[in-house]
Amino acid sequence: MNPSLLALPAETWTRSAACLGLPPEVVFARQEQLAAPALRACARCPVTRECEAAVDPGAHWFDGVCGGRLWRNGRPVEGRRTRGAGTAA
Repeated sequence: MNPSLLALPAETWTRSAACLGLPPEVVFARQEQLAAPALRACARCPVTRECEAAVDPGAHWFDGVCGGRLWRNGRPVEGRRTRGAGTAA
């Protein structure tokens, strides 16, 4: 991860998100098969930590892909963390 991205405003780091341009029905899918393109995008995304911090999926009954994981009702779906998500680069 590029440390300078942490200090940027949300509107700046979101432009670096690998999921940018994916349809909402993919990003907010509740099922792994439908969410697969978003999960693949997360695996190569440089801003997964910023995404998870901004969305805070555990605090909001979030459904979809965020920070490299599939979430359902604000809880991560076990076993669905993408390779490299949440680790420093």
